[in-house]
Amino acid sequence: MTYKEQFIKFMVENGVLKFGEFTLKSGRKAPYFINTGNYKSGAQLAKLGEYYAHCIAENNIKAQTLVGPAYKGIPLAVTTAVSLYTNHGIDLDYCFDRKEVKDHGEGGLFVGKQLEDGEKVIIIEDVMTSGKALREILPKLKASADVEIAGMVISVDRMERGLESSLSAVQEVYKEFGVKVYSIVTMADIISAIENGIIEGREYLDKMKEYRKTYGVE
Repeated sequence: MTYKEQFIKFMVENGVLKFGEFTLKSGRKAPYFINTGNYKSGAQLAKLGEYYAHCIAENNIKAQTLVGPAYKGIPLAVTTAVSLYTNHGIDLDYCFDRKEVKDHGEGGLFVGKQLEDGEKVIIIEDVMTSGKALREILPKLKASADVEIAGMVISVDRMERGLESSLSAVQEVYKEFGVKVYSIVTMADIISAIENGIIEGREYLDKMKEYRKTYGVE
């Protein structure tokens, strides 16, 4: 199996990717659901870091620092940094933002690497629904230093247009901010994994394809 196929199987085995009938926050009825809140063990987190690191290495994203937006991005950035060093020999710094600025001790907006002008950073997140996490972290990054966003890495690209747009969240943030978003897998990859027998769910295949036809983007 490819690392993408392994990751899809990993999501299913850990109850993160489920098939059925789900009403999403958008109100859409979807035949699948992704719940990253089901990652909760050290073993899961270690494996998750390997997939993120593989995605960064495969796409040759060059940077000095990983940024994990609070709160979900914090453990993701940490485990990715560890895996990049352990499995790829790439030693990057990492940092994460505070929800509130600390005005005592070391102070500042970020914990970990103190960002510098011209520094290239990779933002690490779980999934992207609306681009909210990126919109919240960008002003904080720019307030800290004139950094360059080398890219953003997420676990799954839903490849789904927004409620009021013909673009997906991934496409919107690239158009608005020029930030390229890399995903470990896409919804097209998940459909292919079902077709190729990597995971169960062939009974949901027609509904998955119909949902893609109705709401999907390329």
